[in-house]
Amino acid sequence: MTPPSTRRPVVDLTDEEARRALLLKWGTVPGDVIPAWVAEMDYALDPVVHEALRRAVGDGVTGYPVFGYTAELGEAYAGFARRHYGSRVEPEWVHPVVDVTAGVRVALDVLSDDGPVVFLVPGYSPQLDVAELTGRKRVDVVVHPDAARAEVDLDQLESLFANGARTLLLTQPHNPWGRVFSRDELAGIRDVVVRYGARVVSDEIHAPLVLPGAAHTSYLDLEGTHDHAVALVAASKAFNTAGLRCAQLLVPDPEARRLLEGQPMARNDSWSPLGVVAAVAAFSDGDPWLASLVERLDQLRTLLGELLSEHLPAVRMRPLEATYLAWLDARAHGHDDPAAVALERGRVKLGPGHDYAPGLTGHVRLNIATSPERLTEIVRRLATAWG
Repeated sequence: MTPPSTRRPVVDLTDEEARRALLLKWGTVPGDVIPAWVAEMDYALDPVVHEALRRAVGDGVTGYPVFGYTAELGEAYAGFARRHYGSRVEPEWVHPVVDVTAGVRVALDVLSDDGPVVFLVPGYSPQLDVAELTGRKRVDVVVHPDAARAEVDLDQLESLFANGARTLLLTQPHNPWGRVFSRDELAGIRDVVVRYGARVVSDEIHAPLVLPGAAHTSYLDLEGTHDHAVALVAASKAFNTAGLRCAQLLVPDPEARRLLEGQPMARNDSWSPLGVVAAVAAFSDGDPWLASLVERLDQLRTLLGELLSEHLPAVRMRPLEATYLAWLDARAHGHDDPAAVALERGRVKLGPGHDYAPGLTGHVRLNIATSPERLTEIVRRLATAWG
């Protein structure tokens, strides 16, 4: 753990600064709307990452990236994973991809058998379409809105594999559930997958954002996973650098690496050299800022619970164990699309629940990665809009 005395503080962006910096989140809404939807944080860049990018642009690093394995990136991530998760990652496992969803698509295209892809629903909305983009059918393990805890139903999972599914697209920590899967849960998933000779593509982009009280276990840390699994990681979610376009595909199996390295450049040639610069800086020197961020998010998690209890006691929040994305059940207020009502009446933009689970009513995803003052105002507005 990074000692408090060595941490770099998180700095809130003003509204004006946020509109300049966060073009999608803030730049696409009217001036009277507070955006709390897409997964970007209302914070200034870690100064270490900012300085690394400033130097790179000063040096003119705006050309093509090195195609394939990059030793500096591999070594930086291996060190980060060792420090934060106790994981053993060999640098040669680390291959750059443009972003996590693109990396999922590459992994499915190159490594997975033909056959349906299992997806956990509610789930990250852009990945609802990934299976179809690779010519495969998506089949869902669905968590019912009334379930006491968002868990992977192993019986559902087994049934889908028994009926022909060949790959599990696993999101862990999970978005939008906010869940961190335990080692035992992951072992249960592994055992089902192995029984059917299937594959796992594990999206672990939110791993740096596990909050106090939980701990991340990479699927690749489990015994007996390297021959059938890859993981996707990135600095982009934790360090707010998604626009720099560089995630990492972790490939422990040598044969899988050979297959990926033999692919035409056009299949995976679009990550950015500035993304590599930012990722190396974040993974190598970003721990002091990341520690401050996790502390801030933990405080905001507590604040949100208090605000909901005071202003929206009928709204149910899933326990937020990781990420800065709270999954809220607002069905008690009687609105099929509470996000639309929040925007129209409260001037707050949220993620509608049906984006994460087609047909789901009464749910929203709320991004809490902002200032305490903005979060307080968001909940106050929601109470007025939904009341």
